[in-house]
Parts: sequence; C-alpha cells; structure tokens
Amino acid sequence: MVDFKLTAEQESLRELAHDFAEKEIRPVAWEYDRDGTFPAEIIKKAWEVGLMNFHIPEAYGGPGASALDGCLIEEELSWGCSGIQTTLGCNGLASTPVVLAGSEEIKREYLGRLTEEPLLASFCLTEPEAGSDVASMRTTAVKKGDKYVINGSKVFITNGGYANWYTVYAKTDKEAGHRGISAFVVPRDAGVVVDKKEDKLGQRASNTAAVSFNDVEVPASHLLGGENEGFKLAMATLDVTRPAVAAMAVGIARAAMELATDYAKERVQFGVPIAMHQGIQFMIADMATEVEAARLLTWKSAVLLDQGERNTILSSHAKRFASDAAMKIATDAVQIYGGYGFIKEYPVEKLFRDAKIMQLYEGTSQIQRLVIARETLLPRRAAAPMAHGQGAGGGSANGAQAKSAVGS
Repeated sequence: MVDFKLTAEQESLRELAHDFAEKEIRPVAWEYDRDGTFPAEIIKKAWEVGLMNFHIPEAYGGPGASALDGCLIEEELSWGCSGIQTTLGCNGLASTPVVLAGSEEIKREYLGRLTEEPLLASFCLTEPEAGSDVASMRTTAVKKGDKYVINGSKVFITNGGYANWYTVYAKTDKEAGHRGISAFVVPRDAGVVVDKKEDKLGQRASNTAAVSFNDVEVPASHLLGGENEGFKLAMATLDVTRPAVAAMAVGIARAAMELATDYAKERVQFGVPIAMHQGIQFMIADMATEVEAARLLTWKSAVLLDQGERNTILSSHAKRFASDAAMKIATDAVQIYGGYGFIKEYPVEKLFRDAKIMQLYEGTSQIQRLVIARETLLPRRAAAPMAHGQGAGGGSANGAQAKSAVGS
C-alpha cells in the first residue's frame, strides 16, 4: 500500500522550517525584496538551526537528509520567501556534483567548508551564449602539467557575488559538443572575478551575478569525475535537485493561494465577501487542486530518488507542473485582489514576480516538456533505468535540460 503520511521526524522538520519561515523570513521578506538586500543574517541563522546543507552526507559533516526531507524544508522556506530560499538552497545545487563525483579529498575539503561555517557555493553552467543549449558553452579548461587553466564567463549565477567556491563547467574538448564538457571545483581565491550583480524582476533577495575566469588555475585533482564527463554529471545533478525546485514552486503557490483566500473572505462587494461569488470560489478551488497535485508530483520524484531509482521523467513532471502552477496561481491571486493586487503595498505582487523564475531556472518549462516527450515516446525497454549520472540520453534535447536562467 502507498503511504503518503510523513513520519514524526519529518513532521517535526517541516514544523521547524515553517516556524523559521514565519518568524525569521516573512517579517523582512518584502523589505528585502524592495531593496534587493542580501540576507546575510538569515543565512547565519538558517545555518545554525540546520536548515542549510541538509543534503550533505554525515561523513562530511552534514545531516544526510533524504530528498523528501529536503523538499519539506524547501516548500516551507519558499512559503516564507523564495528569493531567500534560493540563497539558502543553492549550496545543494553547487555541492551535488561534488557529492556525486568528487574525490574523497575534494569532498572533505569543500563539503567540509559548508558545514564548518555559514559559507556559500555557486553552480556555474550558463553562459551569455549557452543557456538551454549547453553544448554552445565557450568557457575552456586546458590541462597544463598538473593543473587546469580555465578561461570564460558565466551568467545568472546564484550567490555568485558571495560564494566561497564554485562548481564550474568548461570545455576540455572544444570540438566534441556536450561530450567535451568537464566539471571542476574552483575556489574563489583562485582568481574568480565577479563582474556585476543582476537587477532582477523577482527573487530580489537572492544575489545573482555574472562571473569570469581569466587564466584561473586549479589543481588537476579539482576535476570532478573524468575528463569530458561534465555533461553527464550536470544532468545527474539536475535530476537530484529538480524535486527541490518543484517544492519551492509549491511553496510560492501555497503562499499565493492562502493570501487570495484570506483576502476573498475579507473583501466585500455587492454586499457580501467576494468569497461568496462562484467565480471566485472556482478560482480558489483550482488553486487548491493545483497545489495538492504539484506537491504529490514533487514528493513522488523525491521518493524515487531516495529509493535509488531513476527519476528523470518524474522530476521533469514535477518541476514543469509545479512551476506552471505557481505562475498561474500567483496570477489568479493578483486577479482576486483586483486593482490592489497591482500595488506593491499588497504582498501578492511580490509572489507574482517571484513565481516567474520558476518556469525558467533548472530547465525551462519548454525544456521539461522536451524531456517528458522524449522519455514518453521512447520504447519502454529503452527507457529502463540507467546508471546513476547518465541522465536522459545524449541528444541535443537532453542537452537542453541544463540550467537556463537565474540560479544556474
């Protein structure tokens, strides 16, 4: 029998994350959004109570939480503010390639940094000319003796201006397309240059920057996995992290639904609260269904991961549905508020702006549909589980799974 009931430990974890979001994040979220303030104090507090780096294995100082545990945290903190949660959660994206393919020495050094201090890391894949089309990246890594020399630029990098270290993807074989990409750990003090901070539509409490690598040298030991295996590693990483991104979208959607529901009960038109009007009731009913459906898809994709199963199509289902639902629900919440929803004084305006990025990063909604279509149309025998890290295949459509916007 399928059991959707959380354990007592998971309920406690969910409650911890919700209380933190309610007490530490929501009271300042709209101010941080308005000013584009980096949430340094919240990062420190979240690190202290264990709401960061929960994905890191116990052997390297982390709690070794499950993917489902992570989704519970991501939803609640995103209910508080998805921009702040993006800041807190980016360490998971940056460090997953290290967990999957780093040497023992690299894991202890760089995962240890995150668990010993409230430090940040960044994931560097997207470039000015290479978003969904990862094979077009121009950043290169040339081996010289016992080192690699990295040159190139990356854009839309979450925490890029504050990261202690970066997971960087670069071409080690410029003629091999996506099969010529490798991944490296690059410490900030190796010479990483922060070019600019982006001024964003939403999630403004999250730092997003352009960074460049100008003859940056790293030891050969900082190569993750084998040379030219970076694309497979990126795809495996995104299979791991997409459930958490879907959970973030659920958090935004739930927050928008709750605000719209409360407002509909208070706002009186034609002599009754607008919640009494059938048109509003149907909108709220659809919101409730979409939140539940998005959460169930998210949990299923996470549980598959925890069970060691290949979750490529389920994580794409979850990410696509949850992000589109968040955008729709936030849009409808603004509609329910009417003209007030268009005013910055009212909170749904922020959720509307925050929701949009969910359809873009960790692979756009259109790219998720390509992945889903490919997996669905393949003969059943060809869609059997692959070795961990193989991703969804080697074609250009799969290459387009990779990160394509803020947070890459």
